[in-house]
Amino acid sequence: MELENFEGILERVPKMARPLRVILAGSDGENMLRGLFAAQEKGLVQPVLVGDRARTITVLERFGLEREPYTMVDVPPGHNITQTAIDIINSGDGDVLMRGNIPTRDFLMPVLEKSNNLRTDRLMSHVSLASLPEYPKLLALSDMTIIIHPNMSQKREIIRNMADALKAFGYERPKLALLSLVERVTFHMQDTVEAQRLVNEQKQKPFADCDLWGPISYDLILSKEAARLKNYDCPWSGGGFDGIVAQDLSTANVLVKSWLIHAHAVTCGAVVGARVPIALTSRSADEEETYLSLVFCAVLDAWRKNNPEYLDL
Repeated sequence: MELENFEGILERVPKMARPLRVILAGSDGENMLRGLFAAQEKGLVQPVLVGDRARTITVLERFGLEREPYTMVDVPPGHNITQTAIDIINSGDGDVLMRGNIPTRDFLMPVLEKSNNLRTDRLMSHVSLASLPEYPKLLALSDMTIIIHPNMSQKREIIRNMADALKAFGYERPKLALLSLVERVTFHMQDTVEAQRLVNEQKQKPFADCDLWGPISYDLILSKEAARLKNYDCPWSGGGFDGIVAQDLSTANVLVKSWLIHAHAVTCGAVVGARVPIALTSRSADEEETYLSLVFCAVLDAWRKNNPEYLDL
């Protein structure tokens, strides 16, 4: 099964015994709050707002949300908001951690701190799902948030995380592209060499449940016509790939923001590989992206519980 767009994404969430308790770190973000309460309206979540009470209530009142049910945890000035949110998760009173109006570094530092017990044996990486106007199905992208310059070992884990996340959405054997500037191995471009090694390794001794192709340039991933003009023989060019693994964080981050601004894409994303799903979007993300990221987390949570071997996804 493949998802053509986000319309059927809610169908991937099975009936829940109770809504997921979402711990929002930095609770005065406008669109984060609106997306969170939209998810509550669908019966998916129970909001726990962690941050400055006065600023949060001001935002809630601005959008007429002050009468909606929620739990507020007021964090005094000078205290670490993300740490307070993680403490709630570790106390057993939260199911999903969500980044709100907190700079990425300030949010991720406590998340990655070993003593906070969110890390597992797997590497944490961010997986984004995008609906692009001229692409026939949802397309995944990783890693745009956590691993700045992944080495070979980290790339294996990023690939594995993306493949398993797509399986949670019904993709039986995802087809993943290893993005490079060029499609041929060039020894002064290390990422092309590593892409070839990863593809060969996946064929000989698979490390992820997916089909892997690379190195491959962006135009050859998305355009069948580009593949024809370049005489490039790839059966998945122009609509067959399910995900793109970027060579570094900067490339992935610029790519997804270009999709959003210039292609008017719809996206969502989450950190996988942690003990609990983590909804993480840009602070400039709109309400829809925030809402869809929570649905993403609900799908992951349900799939993990139904597949115990993936409890650390």
